[in-house]
Amino acid sequence: QVQLVESGGGLVQPGGSLRLSCAASGFTFSVQYMSWYRRAPGSERELVATISANGGTTDYADSVKGRFTISRDNAKNTLYLQMNSLKLEDTAVYYCNPGFFPWGQGTQVTVSA
Repeated sequence: QVQLVESGGGLVQPGGSLRLSCAASGFTFSVQYMSWYRRAPGSERELVATISANGGTTDYADSVKGRFTISRDNAKNTLYLQMNSLKLEDTAVYYCNPGFFPWGQGTQVTVSA
């Protein structure tokens, strides 16, 4: 069955960086576009970034454009999210998913001084 396991979250100060990873299994990762979502406390789940199956096309929410970079390694069935210049409002649980698979546990990112 499909499994999406996110990791790499943590506590970071404003302006800091984190790199999230997502290990995917149970489907043909290399032909599937993938996305990162996040859910902040008290908010709906938000689409953060999307990458095409071959990695050639990416798209970002305006709130993270220029600060976050989505990438993938199809040989390792792994999705990444490099997050730089983190802000307090980036605090959320981050999930990888194309939007229609069962959701994983996510990884908590907390930006705090």
